[in-house]
Amino acid sequence: MTLAPGEVRVWTVPLEGDAKPHREVLDAEERARADRFHFDVHRERYTIAHAALRNILGRLVAEDPAGIRFRMSEYGKPFLPEHAELHFNLSHSADLALVAATRVGPVGVDVEEIRALDDLMGLARRNFSPAELDALVALPAAERQAAFFSCWTRKEAFVKALGEGLSHPLDAFDVSLRPGEPARVLAVRGEDAAEDWWLHDLRTRDGFAAAVAVAGSVKAVYTSPWPS
Repeated sequence: MTLAPGEVRVWTVPLEGDAKPHREVLDAEERARADRFHFDVHRERYTIAHAALRNILGRLVAEDPAGIRFRMSEYGKPFLPEHAELHFNLSHSADLALVAATRVGPVGVDVEEIRALDDLMGLARRNFSPAELDALVALPAAERQAAFFSCWTRKEAFVKALGEGLSHPLDAFDVSLRPGEPARVLAVRGEDAAEDWWLHDLRTRDGFAAAVAVAGSVKAVYTSPWPS
């Protein structure tokens, strides 16, 4: 498995089936974290998702997946110290996970199950920028749920690519959200410029919204199932 220059690859991982065979790939810390989940379904989904990440990375760097050793950045984003040019990220929601990888630059991916929310507008007011909130309010009520999740996944992907975790304010940048409007970083307040970022919506499965963000110039993005 290879990554061409300028390429981003995203794998869709169904979080279903027997998790026991996947557990052997995890390290001791990951197994301990899996065991702390109260419900079996959450433990199984975590195990399958993180085993998929290890298997994908193992193929990309030609190493035993079980032998991969992660390091954590200051804000808790994992990386491979011996393969610093390889950028990757994992996201999961309900029974679907996404793994993104590229050599272009820092990458973030996010997937969310589209579902009814009791306080959709309240969440938007607390997490969206003023420009994003204005755009959401301007939409017909019937279009707001889809727009909300488009905005949410684009913002989460951007923040995950930054690698600063919750320390980066979600209202410090604007992304597009109107139906039919391409995914874009519209404005960034601070040192980065919006044109330094590439943002793309992902088609994964009905009932889910997903996006991937990369710091750099991307030539192509490919989405494929895992295992293929």
